[in-house]
Parts: sequence; structure tokens; C-alpha cells
Amino acid sequence: MGILSGNPKDEPMHYGEVAAVWAGSLTAKGAAAFYSTMLNHAGDTDLKQVLEEGFTLAQAEIAGLDEILRENGVAIPPAPPERPHADLESIPPGARIQDPEIATMIGKDVGMGLVSHSQAMAQCIREDIAMMFAEFHTAKAKLGQTNLRLLKEKGWLVVPPLHMNQVKE
Repeated sequence: MGILSGNPKDEPMHYGEVAAVWAGSLTAKGAAAFYSTMLNHAGDTDLKQVLEEGFTLAQAEIAGLDEILRENGVAIPPAPPERPHADLESIPPGARIQDPEIATMIGKDVGMGLVSHSQAMAQCIREDIAMMFAEFHTAKAKLGQTNLRLLKEKGWLVVPPLHMNQVKE
């Protein structure tokens, strides 16, 4: 048996793992606030389902990451206050975030999350932490696929210029 080859939960975390787990918890708490706030702005039923899935995913990340921090004696990052429910019609038109904008922001959140989860997995030596980030990565990729399909179906996807490689003879 080599070094650090026992039960991963008995192994110490290295500084990179501590930073990744702590930052992941803080980010997930911000994501939960984002998704719950956007639920107040969303009008489309399908978009609301994506937002609820994103909120649930953020809550699962918070639970898993905070548990690891507690087990290792690391201070838990603060969470923003819960967002109150607001009636969509009470949000002034100029202040309301539109459904296509919300869906685009979800895409950005998913993309950034996939990168940070991949980076955390790559630096982990504790297999349990790496696997947890892998599970988050898989769930976030599924959320991204659902959101992309929604963007396409609703006509909200802003497509960059397409390269049409046509060979002329």
C-alpha cells in the first residue's frame, strides 16, 4: 500500500482541495440565489422547470461541499439570504429580466461550472472529493443540455456567424 491509499475520508485534504471545496460551496450558494431570483422573473413554464432543476442542483452541491468542509474543520462560507417570492406582474417592465436573457445566463453558469468542476477533479488526490465533483459535473452537463434544447426550441438561441465551408469548383 502506498501513501494516502486508505479510506479517503481519513486522508487529509491538501490546500488546493480545501480551496476548491470552499470556493465551490460559495459559488453554489450564489447559484442558488441566482436561480431562485430568476424564478421570480421567468414567465415561461419550461424555463421555470430548468431554473428549479438548477436550484436543486445548487442545493445538492451546497450540502455535499459543506459536509466535507465540516468534517475537515474548515469554516463554511456564508450564504446570501433566501430570496422572497415575487409576483411576476409586480416587477416593472424595465426591471424585469426577460426569459431569453435568463436562459442565456443559465448557459453561462453551466459553462463556468463545468470548467471549475473539471479543474477541481484534476487537482484532487482524495478520490471521494474528485468523485463528488464528477457527479456535480455530470449533473451540470445534463442541465446544460436541457437548457440548450430549450434555447433552440423557443427560438432564443443567438447563433454566432456560421461558417459554411463550400468548395467551389
